[in-house]
Amino acid sequence: MSELLAIGVSHKTAPVEIRERLALSDARVKEFIRDLHGVAEIHEAVVLSTCNRTELYLVVGDPLEAETAVLGMLARQAAIGATELAGAIYAMRNCDAARHLYRVSAGLESMVVGEAEIQGQVKRAYEAALERETTGPLTNHLFKAALATGKRVRTETAIGERQLSLASVGVSLVRSELGDLASRRVLIVGSGEMGELVARSLADSGCSLTFVSSRKQSRAAALAERFGGGRIMIDELPEAMVTADVVVAATASPHVLIEARALEQIVAERSGGRLLLLDLAVPRDIDSACRAIDGVTLFDVDDLQAVIAGNRRVRQSEADKAVGIVEEEIQSFATWLGSLEVLPTVAALRQHAEAIAAGVVSENSGRWESASEADLERVEALARAIVTRLLHTPTLKMKELVDDRVHARMALVRELFGLESSDERALGDAVADAGDLAEIRRLPEPS
Repeated sequence: MSELLAIGVSHKTAPVEIRERLALSDARVKEFIRDLHGVAEIHEAVVLSTCNRTELYLVVGDPLEAETAVLGMLARQAAIGATELAGAIYAMRNCDAARHLYRVSAGLESMVVGEAEIQGQVKRAYEAALERETTGPLTNHLFKAALATGKRVRTETAIGERQLSLASVGVSLVRSELGDLASRRVLIVGSGEMGELVARSLADSGCSLTFVSSRKQSRAAALAERFGGGRIMIDELPEAMVTADVVVAATASPHVLIEARALEQIVAERSGGRLLLLDLAVPRDIDSACRAIDGVTLFDVDDLQAVIAGNRRVRQSEADKAVGIVEEEIQSFATWLGSLEVLPTVAALRQHAEAIAAGVVSENSGRWESASEADLERVEALARAIVTRLLHTPTLKMKELVDDRVHARMALVRELFGLESSDERALGDAVADAGDLAEIRRLPEPS
């Protein structure tokens, strides 16, 4: 019987240097899947590659042979030795592999727990495999169920609703303080990664963005062009603050850029209206004494970290709920997976027993010289009857199995009786009988 195998690396097991080497572009995914199909033991394949993970979901004949072959392929992709890569690789089979994909789709395995982008990435990976016709009965059911689980988690929990990054929490505080940001003037001091993240969060709010730079003027100009904002030099900052609503400071300066005494003079020149200061720098860009100035509200990194800590506690609580949903759904998958093996295993067991009975009758046929044709038919019927009665109760018990241990139990039966691997056609027939193939392309949209 074929088995489900998940093999890959993620931010939990590999540094960014290795993940970068294993990341697959759309074009490379197409080539990689073609190479996977060249491995005799691999029957179905879906490749998921993001900045934080590269994972292969495979249906294989011999898991050990397939895993060895795939490890070699990944090592060649990363241009490192297979032994070196092995420490970063994880491999899971059957329900463990399915549970991992469910958790990935639900955002439980993300670097930022609950992030929404992964749902769409899983969906696109599956659709790409569908287009290349590398899926099959097992991966079709797996990905459809995983996407449905991810959608259920986001519908029934608030796992993705609380922000966990400094930039996103800072912008949320700005919105909570000022409400609608349309027509508000925002100064972003600093053109590094943090400044860019803030600008990206504010870009669609309708506010007026101005980037303030002391150096790296080309970087500030590029951000201004990308987000439709203006650009000024650092020495123009005091004048610009007279009419600004928000100042976001996120530089790498070792010194304070906005001092309390200077800010008092700026506030005196303003025509009214509150000035909101958001200091995302460490060390701080804005003098903490600015908090005491009337008409000024200051949030610094410590304020934001307190909000993030609270949000993280809420997310963790919601993540616990999400884990419960995943476990509920994986029980259904486990039952489905096991049910696919029951009928083929029952058929193989009966065929095996009947072959043994027929062999024994044949081996002893020469000992019944006086037996008539009717007698021989009675002996053969008796042998078949013994097989039927002997297997009757085990057959009923196997067909009644509906829990998550069906797969393991069927594997044990096949091992005990030395049964041959079931025909792949039996797997497809079982899925078709369940009415699943008609639903395969009706994918749930990511929330």
